[in-house]
Amino acid sequence: MKILFIGGTGVISSACSELAVRRGIELHILNRGLSKKIDAPKKAVVFHADIRKEPEKVSDYLENNSFDAVVDWVAFTPENIEQDIKVFTGKTKQFVFISSATVYQKPPRNYIITENTPLGNPFSDYATNKIACEKRLMQEYKRKGFPVTIIRPSLTYGLSQIPLCIGSWNYPYTVINRMKKGKQVIVPGDGTSLWTVTWNADFAKGLVGLLGNKKAIGEAFHMTSDEVLCWNQIYKEAGKAAGVEPRLVHIPTDLLSEYIPRLSGSLIGDKINSIVFDNSKIREFVPDFKCEVKWAEGVRKAVRWHERVLDRSAIDKEADRTYDKIISAYRRAFPK
Repeated sequence: MKILFIGGTGVISSACSELAVRRGIELHILNRGLSKKIDAPKKAVVFHADIRKEPEKVSDYLENNSFDAVVDWVAFTPENIEQDIKVFTGKTKQFVFISSATVYQKPPRNYIITENTPLGNPFSDYATNKIACEKRLMQEYKRKGFPVTIIRPSLTYGLSQIPLCIGSWNYPYTVINRMKKGKQVIVPGDGTSLWTVTWNADFAKGLVGLLGNKKAIGEAFHMTSDEVLCWNQIYKEAGKAAGVEPRLVHIPTDLLSEYIPRLSGSLIGDKINSIVFDNSKIREFVPDFKCEVKWAEGVRKAVRWHERVLDRSAIDKEADRTYDKIISAYRRAFPK
């Protein structure tokens, strides 16, 4: 099987790249070559180009190539999708769009989420764009048979990421550093909303298992761990991985959004809602899909990875100062 990943070296996609190669798939990776944390597998065929800015270069590459499946990890807007439809029509038997589980209805009417849960998240521009992408692709599938499969990851992580609710994506060790220094770390709300975090290599089993599956055309899937934790548990387990008892401070989401406006969509449109995913559909299509890495094990691996090399444990100083500022304001309003 011959597969093309557009991206392929991100937190989630890198694990899928590794598994695809191990399973004997001829993997081609098209990306900008800018990743500093993760390298492409040695057995993958890598072509450096920016599909959004260099479409002619990509078209030249595709002139002599066609694929059993193309997975676009870096499409975020309807404009990106229009370009993908134009470029890959007739060049692949399956086009896999990486959407996001944040597209599901917020606030949810039912905390159990299936692929039939309505889409609609007015709190997040990111989700709104992903929904528009999904609709356009399904329209093209129904009208012209464009062979789309939609994947909706939820909060998925690996060695290079520590996915805490209030943290720095580019410097994930920031919150762990605060824990180790005995500083308070912020948990939105009361920390009791239910959530799921998924190890990237577990997610990969579902994604790679769908590649080349004709029955998956025209379908949407999410694939997550079945371990359900509240945010308090997630933070406390992260502290245990760091060898400390974390000092949690619970701060209302609206206050957090005032200080860090970009968090509004991520929190109100996603993480403060209690969400539990029903993974029955992916197991029906990929019977060997099973998430084996629990959060306690995964976060321990991630913390150790960051601490192994000095540069990996760098912190986001601006974010760290912002957290101090928010906590100080909260304490002034609600002194102990």
